Amino acid sequence: MEPSPLLLWPFVFLLGAVLGSFLNVVIVRLPVMLMRRWRAEAQMALSLETDVESPYNLATPRSHCPSCGNFIAWHDNLPLIGWLKRRGRCASCHTPISVQYPLVELLGGLVAVSLVAVHGLAWPTLWLLGACLTLLALAVIDWRTQLLPDALTLPLLWAGLLYQLLLNPLMLTSGVLGAVAGYLSLWSVYWSFKLTTGKEGMGYGDFKLMAALGAWLGWQSLPLLLLLSAGLGALVGIALIAARRHQRDQPLPFGPFIALAGWVVLLLGEPLIGAYQALLLGV
Repeated sequence: MEPSPLLLWPFVFLLGAVLGSFLNVVIVRLPVMLMRRWRAEAQMALSLETDVESPYNLATPRSHCPSCGNFIAWHDNLPLIGWLKRRGRCASCHTPISVQYPLVELLGGLVAVSLVAVHGLAWPTLWLLGACLTLLALAVIDWRTQLLPDALTLPLLWAGLLYQLLLNPLMLTSGVLGAVAGYLSLWSVYWSFKLTTGKEGMGYGDFKLMAALGAWLGWQSLPLLLLLSAGLGALVGIALIAARRHQRDQPLPFGPFIALAGWVVLLLGEPLIGAYQALLLGV
């Protein structure tokens, strides 16, 4: 694949940052939408009067400050620029705005540039960009709320199988087996830990996320994914405990580390898996 022209990279970064801006909407609103739906379903199941709430989805209401409620002007909503222009504060009440917003936009741009740099400008790259941005949204949602919504994990799984069917049919069988084995790998760890300790070590969303990555990358990638995600989780957990930012008995979401490992393997693909397999054979 020919490398993409250097002049196109700013456009690619801008596209990724704009998509990252939309991811911020998904990250903040999707958990609230789910909680509203679960509360309404619980009230109906208990024959209670359902709360009357104003419309709330990815489009309504307009972007607004969570502190004062004032709507955010379009020029303050520009990816990265709006946050930097206001120095990270609301234009109306001057309350600090979370660094999550520019960070997700920056990561969206960097993900887009890295994928184009490695895989070039091609249809498969567009599919991989969608997968990586979904992983980014899942990682941040899980870190914030310890939720991995089915609304993201299941479409990611089916998209992986569709990607194999349309663009890489020789990998379709491997993708199907990867989805099954990915789910069962963490499912078995979950039940082993629960039967041994009586505690739940992870959630079902982690199983589905690993199944989705198995669909995208095939069963051959699963040992590497598990090794990378466990290693990253252990390093971050130890660092947070050492910095006294996390308690030993406080749960740490595993989804962000699965997502990060998945992004690395999606980006580097076969060379990384080949190097890993060669290392095992050498050992």
